[in-house]
Amino acid sequence: MTKFKDVKGNIQLWLMVLPALAYIVIFCYVPMYGIQLAFRAYDFSKGITGGDWVGLRYFRQYFESRLFPITMRNTFLIALTGIVFGFPMPIFLALVMNQIKSKTRRKILQTTLYLPYFISTVVMVSIINIFLSQTQGILSLALVRLKFISPNINLLGSASTFIPVYVISGIWQGCGWGSIIYMAALSGVDPQLYDAARIDGANRLQSIRHVEIPAIMPTIVIMLILSMGGILSVGFEKVYLMQNPLNIQASEVISTYVYGIGMRSSQFSFGAAVGLFNTLINFTFLLLTNWVSRKVSDISLL
Repeated sequence: MTKFKDVKGNIQLWLMVLPALAYIVIFCYVPMYGIQLAFRAYDFSKGITGGDWVGLRYFRQYFESRLFPITMRNTFLIALTGIVFGFPMPIFLALVMNQIKSKTRRKILQTTLYLPYFISTVVMVSIINIFLSQTQGILSLALVRLKFISPNINLLGSASTFIPVYVISGIWQGCGWGSIIYMAALSGVDPQLYDAARIDGANRLQSIRHVEIPAIMPTIVIMLILSMGGILSVGFEKVYLMQNPLNIQASEVISTYVYGIGMRSSQFSFGAAVGLFNTLINFTFLLLTNWVSRKVSDISLL
């Protein structure tokens, strides 16, 4: 009865959250009914539940495939590189922007850094192709002139450069937007802590180290847990658009592999099995990171 009264007393808030809940149920939970496809031999004439039960056949088929180690390696490398180099950047950016006292300058900087996030993936990859073209790309020619790369290196057609290009462009596009949550956390820091630090003789770097970083540490840990929970969920669209025969050894990840065998080759059960395996690995990493965080810092999702 008490819970019903709480819901009735906050009916406006529940109505506001209802569209989000409906979206999650319809597009996230209802499609989970199709998970059984990974354990059945799909038959067009019998539908999702009409195929013969084959158990773990498609999982074994993926594990025995020659592309299993390649897709796992590439997916892990891209994801881990993105986390190692991309995760700290929004934190650093938020700490820097928080030091800007002028509201006008801060707004200009924030707007400038947020804009790349709203560029669509197709346009983003087009920009990458234009700027990194081996013959006419401005950035490629500049890097050659500065002797950072050899004139013979094709940044878009080399397996060794695919991951750096993918990660660096991703940092440029999402760093500004990712800093918003840390800026929000910094806005809640008690001003008295800054006053106490200044009285103790702390400079800006010391204030950042002893006041701001501890204040946003719970947010950092939660975001890291969520990032580790999607470690194998490397974005399909960008990888697929950047993929070509020259960099396929580094760009073939689980999501593009699932698309290739599931949609283009019509092996729907096999594709569902690989996708389910990907989800289970992500869920395992989420639980493991959450457990470690709870043990080490007493901060966790649950």
